[in-house]
Amino acid sequence: MAAIEKFSRRYVLPLQARALDGGTLGLALLSLFEGGDDVIIVDAIRADQPAGSFVHLEGDDVAPAVRTRLSVHQIGVADLLDGLRLLDAYPLRLHLLGLVPATLELGLARSPAVDRNLPLLVQRIADEARRMGYAVSPRLDPPSHLSDRRGRLTHIAGL
Repeated sequence: MAAIEKFSRRYVLPLQARALDGGTLGLALLSLFEGGDDVIIVDAIRADQPAGSFVHLEGDDVAPAVRTRLSVHQIGVADLLDGLRLLDAYPLRLHLLGLVPATLELGLARSPAVDRNLPLLVQRIADEARRMGYAVSPRLDPPSHLSDRRGRLTHIAGL
């Protein structure tokens, strides 16, 4: 999902927040999440809704959902959350945002419905970060490290 890449091109986060590529690293991300009170995870989310529909889960609803409703790309997110809980470093506020994919099969292509609603998801990420108290502002110029469209910045925004 290209949501965080688009988010990073459109918005600036304050110094105490960051958007990062979690990919399939799972437990390797523990040190990046320790000490973080607020986390927004972004991914394709399986739901009984049409492809492209926006889904927002929070708090205690997130952990069960990452076990059964995320794409196969995010296989390590459940382990990451379990590890944070074991280390007593679980986020105080945890949100899962995403769009319902046409399919969760392995692949890189997005459906037209997801492509159409990607700007909505990007806006919802910014809105949620603001609700958490972070000063998310529009980016005037894209940073030079984001100019190469080949790179994926993240599926997980750690705030």
